[in-house]
Amino acid sequence: MNNRKIRVLVVDDSALMRQLISDIVNSDPRLTVAGTARDGRDALQQIQKLKPDLVTMDVEMPNMDGLKALEEIMRVCPLPVIMVSSVTQQGAETTLKALNLGCVDFVPKPSGSISINIKDVGKELIDKIIAASTAQIKPFSKFGSNFHSFSHKMSPPSSFGQSKRRDIVAIASSTGGPMALSELIPKLPANFPVPIVITQHMPKEFTTSFAKRLNDSSKVEVIEGFSGLTLKPGRVVIAPGGSHLLVRRRNGTAICDLSDAPPVLSVKPAANVMFLSVADEYGGNVLCVIMTGMGRDGTDGAIALKRLGAYVIAESQKTCVVYGMPKAAVDAGVVDEILPLNEIPEAMSRLVKC
Repeated sequence: MNNRKIRVLVVDDSALMRQLISDIVNSDPRLTVAGTARDGRDALQQIQKLKPDLVTMDVEMPNMDGLKALEEIMRVCPLPVIMVSSVTQQGAETTLKALNLGCVDFVPKPSGSISINIKDVGKELIDKIIAASTAQIKPFSKFGSNFHSFSHKMSPPSSFGQSKRRDIVAIASSTGGPMALSELIPKLPANFPVPIVITQHMPKEFTTSFAKRLNDSSKVEVIEGFSGLTLKPGRVVIAPGGSHLLVRRRNGTAICDLSDAPPVLSVKPAANVMFLSVADEYGGNVLCVIMTGMGRDGTDGAIALKRLGAYVIAESQKTCVVYGMPKAAVDAGVVDEILPLNEIPEAMSRLVKC
């Protein structure tokens, strides 16, 4: 196994933040700080000089801000970038733009642009750097043209019976998910015949903006979930950050509920929690989709759904930014089909109409 350390370039206009983030990076034996930069322009020069494996990038900087630097990095020398941004409304909007430009992931600064308590998110930053270091970096707009030919039907264990009805679609995604969902959801028709529920790992300050951006670009309706929200055809519900999204039936009507239960597999919202609640209410009449992301959230829920007869799709490694969650489901033997991102919308439409 390669013991080479992951080399990180730390970019922030604050000398204090550069030092604090560098201390976090250097605290893990798998990582080392290759260098630092004070703004986007400096970052581009340091990337050419130091050839880092990954960049942590502040958003608001003089001379060249994080978004402009990210665009230039993706054009000239694509490599994994993690944005480190504030949790304000404006910070959330900017971060979502960065994710659409090719940023792999982000870590919110806990208390503004100068966060002396940045160590509070130190473990999260380290985990995301490790995951992002394995990311496939490619222009988002080329997914559709690059991967039309790759798909693979699995042969699930014969003990798993399969339902023919699909009354709801349940989707799990994490690292790379905002970009992937921004490709998938706008391709669905306005008359999509069943409701869709999505757990995307994202802090509560960001899911509201994310749902609104998706809604503005889609034919289907996209809403951040709240307790009592009715599930209906053509409606897509995004789990709010910081709460588990549950599906319940009341007087024959499917609605959303929220849970403040502890994180599961270190995430909240957790796809496993959502999947299990869907299994309770819909049995096997479910289409389950597991998309790009680190870790294995979603696999245990997919196992439960599969045992009831659900159909499970996993995004292929070819288009995943991080092939963690789909791989875990494939390794568990519960996946019916492995598809590239560009083929998932058509498959969803096909399967819910059978």
